[in-house]
Amino acid sequence: MFTALLLANMAERGEVALRDPVVKYLPPGTKMPERNGRSITPVDLATHTSGLPRLPTNMSPKDPNNPYADYSVKQLYEFLSTYQLSRDIGSQYEYSNLGGGLLGHALALRAGMSYEDLVESRICAPLGMNSTRITLTPEMKGRLAGGHNAALETVENWDLPTLAGAGALRSTANDLLTFVAANLGYTKSPLASAMAAMLKERRPTGQPGLEVALGWHIFTTGGKEIIWHNGGTGGYRSFMGLDPKARVGVVVLSNAETAAGVDDIGRHLLDPSVPLLTPPKEHKQVAVDSKLFDGYIGRYQLAPDFIITITRDGERLFEQASDQPKFEIFPEGERDYFLKVVDAQITFVTDSKGRATELILHQGGVAGELLFCPYFLGISLPATILR
Repeated sequence: MFTALLLANMAERGEVALRDPVVKYLPPGTKMPERNGRSITPVDLATHTSGLPRLPTNMSPKDPNNPYADYSVKQLYEFLSTYQLSRDIGSQYEYSNLGGGLLGHALALRAGMSYEDLVESRICAPLGMNSTRITLTPEMKGRLAGGHNAALETVENWDLPTLAGAGALRSTANDLLTFVAANLGYTKSPLASAMAAMLKERRPTGQPGLEVALGWHIFTTGGKEIIWHNGGTGGYRSFMGLDPKARVGVVVLSNAETAAGVDDIGRHLLDPSVPLLTPPKEHKQVAVDSKLFDGYIGRYQLAPDFIITITRDGERLFEQASDQPKFEIFPEGERDYFLKVVDAQITFVTDSKGRATELILHQGGVAGELLFCPYFLGISLPATILR
């Protein structure tokens, strides 16, 4: 959200152009992927239609509990110089943390300051948002609500030095409500025209009634528009939404990795006809013979660009979806497994020798790191084995 607003503001000032090649704002000699003579532009990044994946494939964190912390600018440029786009730029929506981070990086370079200083000077200072920062003061640290995983265990905050534009900011409900009030016109702001401009650039997402603007997602039903964005890092989930016609806004923050995020709460507050999600079924881990795991190891394809890889590490079994972190899965039966970080389960279909022939992914809710799609609920997807 903040990165897209920076883009709209800088475009208004003539510092950047929405349809310039992004590489124009990167250091000389930097290479960016192109396709069919088309270059990736800032508007492609802000609408998540650039063709870049959710995460760079050369991201191998030393600490999986802080996955962005050691990803360097050098690694980012190396990825961009070698990545081959699989579809035309602008042709398809796919949410990309990489794209958002790259946009923030490019805008900061163009402004000649850090991403944090750019956000503080262009957004926080004009709006009086004094508790929105990346680097926390001792006083802010004293007010920080510690994050928790799905098991309600305390986790460390994530750090995003290179891809800060994808979600490095920390904030408060009051600051975000100040941001909402400015977007709804309740407070006068020098950012009003840039905020309005963010909603003028719209592209389809491929989901009924859902468009993407600069940063914002726009869900239309019954002639009513709900403008929103959600987020999630380790230990936290968030939702911010607006009903511009009713001039109502909502901010929902959680310092726990709830299985379905907090989108349903935010949407329900904006539109009571949207139901709250049913709490997920409780799953209990049982003991199984780890020799079974050998029959499950392999790669399973759910879609052309979505593969789940199952691996074993001693007595533990793991799954990793395309361009996403690796998570441990826990047995609740010999062929049935569940994730603790999200409300998702995996069933292995096996032959007479116990060798998996198919994987079925069950997902009753959504979490940002598994599948980004707040309306993609109650799914059961079969995947074919690729071993």
